[in-house]
Amino acid sequence: MRVLLVHCHPRPDSFNAALREAAASALEAAGHAVETIDLYAENFDPRLSARERGAYYDESAERPDLAGHIAALRRAEALVLVYPTWWFGPPAMLKGWFDRVWLPGVAFALGGAKVLQPRLTNIRKIAVVTTYGSPRWLLWLVGWPDWRLFRFGIRPLCAPRCRLDWIALTGMDGATEQMRTRFLARLHRRLSVF
Repeated sequence: MRVLLVHCHPRPDSFNAALREAAASALEAAGHAVETIDLYAENFDPRLSARERGAYYDESAERPDLAGHIAALRRAEALVLVYPTWWFGPPAMLKGWFDRVWLPGVAFALGGAKVLQPRLTNIRKIAVVTTYGSPRWLLWLVGWPDWRLFRFGIRPLCAPRCRLDWIALTGMDGATEQMRTRFLARLHRRLSVF
């Protein structure tokens, strides 16, 4: 399976970077072809410019600075996102990647019987690998807003019955080395059978 792994964390020495490496290693060991996009490493600009917003619904508009990202998304059969959850959502850079790359004509079409017609039907699986500083009970209290974004916003733009796997470490702010090691092992197990 062709897997697009999107990583979003500013520090190359972070636990999140270790999660990216573990995810790529597990997927490759399972025989998947992994293409990685590291948004911070490539200095991706998350800002939707006035020009881009003006041409947002124009499916024929040229987007040369996004062509590589769009092509990678269209090649993918699975999507793995590795990022920390900040303020109950993905980092601004990852949100900007969705704003700028998941465009009409790329991720969806508007109108017809359904408001949004999916265009990324090549993507059959999504895995989110994330960490939360918050404890699990607080995430339940606020309604897991990032999970809801992927479950009800991103996944419906992919293949029918696209599977969403959520692999999360809660309480990261107080996580011990042992807890992080166990989470890395769990991540490896889950993605080995992805």
